[in-house]
Amino acid sequence: MSVDVPIRLDERTRQIMRRLKHLRGWNDSEIVCRAIRLLGTAELLLGQCDRRIVGIGEFASGIDDLGSEQGHLEQFGR
Repeated sequence: MSVDVPIRLDERTRQIMRRLKHLRGWNDSEIVCRAIRLLGTAELLLGQCDRRIVGIGEFASGIDDLGSEQGHLEQFGR
Protein backbone atom coordinates (compact mmCIF):
# COMPACT_ATOMS: atom_id res chain seq x y z
CA MET A 1 0.00 0.00 0.00
CA SER A 2 1.33 3.45 -0.86
CA VAL A 3 0.63 6.76 0.83
CA ASP A 4 0.90 10.23 -0.68
CA VAL A 5 2.92 12.59 1.49
CA PRO A 6 3.07 16.28 0.57
CA ILE A 7 6.48 17.77 1.34
CA ARG A 8 8.17 21.15 0.96
CA LEU A 9 11.84 21.14 0.06
CA ASP A 10 14.27 24.00 0.53
CA GLU A 11 16.62 24.86 -2.31
CA ARG A 12 19.60 22.91 -0.95
CA THR A 13 17.49 19.76 -0.50
CA ARG A 14 16.06 20.14 -4.02
CA GLN A 15 19.60 20.37 -5.41
CA ILE A 16 20.57 17.19 -3.58
CA MET A 17 17.46 15.47 -4.92
CA ARG A 18 18.25 16.56 -8.49
CA ARG A 19 21.81 15.25 -8.16
CA LEU A 20 20.60 11.91 -6.81
CA LYS A 21 18.08 11.60 -9.64
CA HIS A 22 20.81 12.29 -12.18
CA LEU A 23 23.47 10.12 -10.50
CA ARG A 24 21.35 7.11 -9.53
CA GLY A 25 18.39 7.36 -11.84
CA TRP A 26 15.98 7.29 -8.90
CA ASN A 27 12.61 9.02 -8.95
CA ASP A 28 11.38 11.38 -6.20
CA SER A 29 9.47 8.64 -4.41
CA GLU A 30 12.45 6.29 -4.35
CA ILE A 31 14.72 9.02 -2.95
CA VAL A 32 12.27 9.91 -0.17
CA CYS A 33 11.66 6.25 0.76
CA ARG A 34 15.39 5.49 0.90
CA ALA A 35 16.01 8.60 3.03
CA ILE A 36 13.27 7.65 5.50
CA ARG A 37 14.55 4.07 5.79
CA LEU A 38 18.12 5.26 6.32
CA LEU A 39 17.14 7.83 8.94
CA GLY A 40 14.78 5.38 10.63
CA THR A 41 17.47 2.72 10.89
CA ALA A 42 19.98 5.16 12.38
CA GLU A 43 17.51 6.65 14.86
CA LEU A 44 16.10 3.32 15.97
CA LEU A 45 19.59 1.90 16.56
CA LEU A 46 20.55 5.01 18.52
CA GLY A 47 17.43 4.68 20.65
CA GLN A 48 18.47 1.17 21.65
CA CYS A 49 21.86 2.26 22.99
CA ASP A 50 22.49 2.54 26.72
CA ARG A 51 23.38 6.19 27.30
CA ARG A 52 25.42 5.55 30.48
CA ILE A 53 29.17 5.16 30.47
CA VAL A 54 29.67 1.79 32.12
CA GLY A 55 32.86 0.33 33.51
CA ILE A 56 34.77 3.46 34.48
CA GLY A 57 36.09 2.82 37.98
CA GLU A 58 34.00 -0.27 38.59
CA PHE A 59 36.99 -2.49 39.24
CA ALA A 60 38.56 -0.30 41.90
CA SER A 61 35.45 1.07 43.60
CA GLY A 62 32.70 -1.39 42.76
CA ILE A 63 30.59 1.50 41.40
CA ASP A 64 29.68 1.00 37.74
CA ASP A 65 28.59 4.52 36.76
CA LEU A 66 31.33 6.88 37.93
CA GLY A 67 31.56 8.52 34.50
CA SER A 68 27.82 9.18 34.21
CA GLU A 69 26.69 10.02 37.74
CA GLN A 70 27.13 13.73 38.58
CA GLY A 71 27.22 13.04 42.33
CA HIS A 72 30.47 11.11 41.94
CA LEU A 73 32.10 14.01 40.10
CA GLU A 74 31.35 16.86 42.55
CA GLN A 75 34.85 16.98 44.13
CA PHE A 76 36.73 15.72 41.09
CA GLY A 77 39.86 17.75 40.34
CA ARG A 78 39.93 19.66 43.64
